[in-house]
Amino acid sequence: MEIREATDSDVDTIRSLAHRSLGSTYTDFLDEETVDDAIEEWYGDSFASELEDDGSLVLVVERDGDIVGFSQSDLIGQQHRTGRLLWLHIDPETRGGGIGVRLLVRTRERLLGEGAEGIQCFVLEDNEGGNEFYRSNGFERAGQREVEIGAETFTENVYAEGELEDDGWGAVDELEVDGEVVYVSYGEAARGSKAPFYTAYGSPDRAERYAWLCGNCDSLDNAMDSMGRIECNVCGNRRKATRWDSSYL
Repeated sequence: MEIREATDSDVDTIRSLAHRSLGSTYTDFLDEETVDDAIEEWYGDSFASELEDDGSLVLVVERDGDIVGFSQSDLIGQQHRTGRLLWLHIDPETRGGGIGVRLLVRTRERLLGEGAEGIQCFVLEDNEGGNEFYRSNGFERAGQREVEIGAETFTENVYAEGELEDDGWGAVDELEVDGEVVYVSYGEAARGSKAPFYTAYGSPDRAERYAWLCGNCDSLDNAMDSMGRIECNVCGNRRKATRWDSSYL
């Protein structure tokens, strides 16, 4: 699985994926015409220009050559910049496998890396699954705003990161890797040359670290030396000695 920035060639696939996602999630309170209006407004001819906007970030999740999810974010403000995760869509056929959590984590990392001092997420008030997704991954509702979809106005909940616990950011995901089930703590990350390494535990209570998960290729096949250096044996992602970490994190 690869998470990368979207390109012009991804626009049609993103539009189709957004339509399937909205149609699957929002049909209880959005009619088909409103969904069509939303897709045309947000992912129509002008969407490609957003990919070239320095303040916009669109990431896609590619698995086995197919795009199965994407996030759409932006950065606002001059001195105190805020990263806003506006939409996160996962193909309905691939939900439930942890893809959404990993995309959320990677989007957050990219926004912080580009200067955001805080992260906000937005989800329609009536989307119960979407609201629970952010609440269960370290975010708290901080307010509401109105959003127009087609000719109608809806209430959107605004989420912000809550206070960090002693063990870091709260996103933990059960993941099966090469037949092994591990529990990945995305709040416990070490910077790598290609992507972070995340702490993986053998049980959900995180009593004992089991391994490191390479964030670049989702592999547990890596080695650590006595200086704390980690190298992924699959993709070559590397973590420097631990004495350097404070300079980068």
